[in-house]
Amino acid sequence: MASGATALSCALLTGVTLNTAQADDETPSSILQAGAEKGVSDGYPGVIGLIRNGDSTEYVHAGVGNISTKTDADPKAKFRIASNTKTFTATVLLQLEGEGKLSLDDSVAKWLPDAVNANGYDGSKITIRELLNHTSSLPDYAADAQLSGAYYNNTDPDKAWAPQQLVNIALRQHAPQSAPGEKFGYANTNYVLAGMVIKAVTGNEPGDEIQKRIIEPLNLNDTKFATDSSISGNYLHGYSYSFLFGMRDVTTSNVQIFSTAGAIVSTLDDMATFQRALMTGKLLAPEQLKELKTTVPESSDGSTDITAGLGIGRVKLSCGKVAWGHTGAVLGYYSEWLISEDGKTEVIHANTEDHMQSGTRGQTDTHEAMEKAFCAA
Repeated sequence: MASGATALSCALLTGVTLNTAQADDETPSSILQAGAEKGVSDGYPGVIGLIRNGDSTEYVHAGVGNISTKTDADPKAKFRIASNTKTFTATVLLQLEGEGKLSLDDSVAKWLPDAVNANGYDGSKITIRELLNHTSSLPDYAADAQLSGAYYNNTDPDKAWAPQQLVNIALRQHAPQSAPGEKFGYANTNYVLAGMVIKAVTGNEPGDEIQKRIIEPLNLNDTKFATDSSISGNYLHGYSYSFLFGMRDVTTSNVQIFSTAGAIVSTLDDMATFQRALMTGKLLAPEQLKELKTTVPESSDGSTDITAGLGIGRVKLSCGKVAWGHTGAVLGYYSEWLISEDGKTEVIHANTEDHMQSGTRGQTDTHEAMEKAFCAA
């Protein structure tokens, strides 16, 4: 997550420098477990994690999944995966390209003629590919103070937000500060538009296409593209901390603000299944898998080891290994994942507190444990 950004506009991946030296008695799961416990000591109500290496899966957990009942945080429980939804959305568009129904080099205006046409922005000059790798030049609607303030206060979790309404909020923020394709700039606006393109091409709601193309074929039975504020079944409660109000339960929160940029509810197991299927070519043809992994630098000077693909990021870790992954943050929940190029090794963790601040001690400590566990796997 980029320093100084709100949780509403997190980066693809967080890069940190850490000492990956491993004690003789440490294992990937013990490293991730220690990170979960440290996250709880930092203030998270609960932390869960998963390590999958080949056919072997190990789980970790610390703290509670519900402050009121004090039940243990269950690594099998559902949570909001936030911006990790973007990987699902990008996958659907890549599938549509593979079926010959669109090209990622189509302009946004080809499918959405009037969606981006204000304040100097021109949808005829922005491609679908530039939406997916965040080089569109479009502002992030989530940076709007009024919208983000209402979301943080959680005063109207069921308020309806039309996708075009969110795009309009973004466009009015400021005139273009770069040309499309010129540089990386993370914006939820890109993926709201991506969802609008899915609907324009298929005639179906993008959540229904995600359900039909990904969730059902992979039997992701605990995954749902949420359209309302509720979560059912076995789930972790999400919390938001403030000096003024302390720890608030924000499990019920607005998902329509994020839609195809961040509305999915899932579990560690379902995320791992999806990620492995994606990386091993079960969801995409070879040409589209190559496009997924074609990256652009996140920093203008190439100073970081993180590059952005299509709904996924590539990072060279401090131990020398290369991984792919993404980060997700919404009110009450923060999660990250890493997967190897061959899909064999996966590490995922989820935390149950987020108050729209990046670079917190809990985020840093749990991320470091995730990376160290991946390096040790």
